[in-house]
Amino acid sequence: MSTSLAGEAGFERRKSGRDSYEIALTFEEAVEETGFGTFHIVLLVICGWANASDAVEILCVSFLLPTARCDLYLSTADMGWLTASVFLGMMVGGYMWGVLADLKGRQRILVLSLAVNGIFGAVSSLASNYWQFLLLRFISGVGVGGSIPVIFSYFSEFQPRNKRGCMVSALATFWMAGNILAAGLAWLIIPRTSLSFQLGSIHFQSWRLFVLLCSVPSLTSALIYAMGMPESPKYLMQVQRLAIPPLERSNARTYESRTNWFKQQMIKGLDPIRKILAQKLRTTSIVLSSIFFSISFGYYGLWMWFPELLKRIEIGGGSVCSSNWSSSSEGSVENVTCYPVKTVVYKEGFIIAAANLPGNIFTILLMDLLGGKFLLCASLFLSGICAFFIWQVKTKTQSLIVSCVFSAISVVAWNSLDVIGLELYPTNLRSSALGVFTGISRVASILGNVVFGQLVDMNCSVTILLVAAIFFIGSLACFKLPNTKHIELS
Repeated sequence: MSTSLAGEAGFERRKSGRDSYEIALTFEEAVEETGFGTFHIVLLVICGWANASDAVEILCVSFLLPTARCDLYLSTADMGWLTASVFLGMMVGGYMWGVLADLKGRQRILVLSLAVNGIFGAVSSLASNYWQFLLLRFISGVGVGGSIPVIFSYFSEFQPRNKRGCMVSALATFWMAGNILAAGLAWLIIPRTSLSFQLGSIHFQSWRLFVLLCSVPSLTSALIYAMGMPESPKYLMQVQRLAIPPLERSNARTYESRTNWFKQQMIKGLDPIRKILAQKLRTTSIVLSSIFFSISFGYYGLWMWFPELLKRIEIGGGSVCSSNWSSSSEGSVENVTCYPVKTVVYKEGFIIAAANLPGNIFTILLMDLLGGKFLLCASLFLSGICAFFIWQVKTKTQSLIVSCVFSAISVVAWNSLDVIGLELYPTNLRSSALGVFTGISRVASILGNVVFGQLVDMNCSVTILLVAAIFFIGSLACFKLPNTKHIELS
């Protein structure tokens, strides 16, 4: 038996006596006929490494803040804007790269976005002041914003329907691997101030070496995709179906002025937004937008600040919002001690990152059984409860335990959202839609970090309770989503 994936459908050749005949198959049926094997596992590792590289680039900023704040003269508000700059870049890159991936192909856009991420992430290790570092992390974020939605679209379009939920959940697990890698590198590198050296006019401290090493996963991922990863078969079929005849395309270019061409490109770039807000998809798109906003505001509002909050517990004693940490200092550098580096802060950050593991295993095992909608609703609600108790706990040990529980539960929501977002949109909109939602997610991440940076010194309790409330709102919104368990990709 042979199966072809050319055109809009595959064809399976079957024999009946002396005669043979062909049966037209849908794309999903053709993928299922080709089976599941070694290629899918290799693809999981390659796409997973790219997904992990994005996590490393995003989270490395949070781990360097407790020491870099003294060298770059950062106030608490500056730290909020610095973490937000990555998400601002992701907001721009998410839509731009997502649209290009639907127009030009998944594979080549992955190469470009990962390269932008890695190159500018590496160069940021040489920034001599806050503004240079802010700009370079923003551009690195533009690269991250493109690779995240495109990786998931690319990967899902190779998967048979009955394994898609499990495999996409497994791919999402690599975010945890990147998180653990970033936390482990921070624990290993940043406290070792003996690794510092003079590089021209820059004192290349250990945190700068950490930033440089964090760019390696993105650069290696870009190289792997450039060396021969195939294009998505679903995308190739879609392009073949929608392709403009060469003569017609040539005539269009002949008579088109540059102004009209530019105008058409702008319209084409905004077209995906119009399509995902069309009558058929409007309700789903609005609900997903609110959920992406809720989880991003709540999760990153806390997660990017965990190392700093743990440091405050270490210095002030008591809970995260202990009154022993004086708000009168307003987070000024003069009132902060960065050296010697407190290794325990990075050790605890590593433990919280590793706490993702149970949630990821749970998702992989139960995604295809329970469905993404159920897991998403439950996880957002329980994440809100955990955020509330982060405010309530009174000791450092209790804070660490609740933070680990939050880490394990919240990752289930992210994994579920990855699966649902992929299954609700057709191939010609999938990357664009995820790009739009990534952009909304980054707006929420920016607001979460800026709000946290502005308010944490003034009223820590209100800030954390706001995060809990946002999670509860997201949990209620997800009840409006359709059930996508085992549906075909359109």
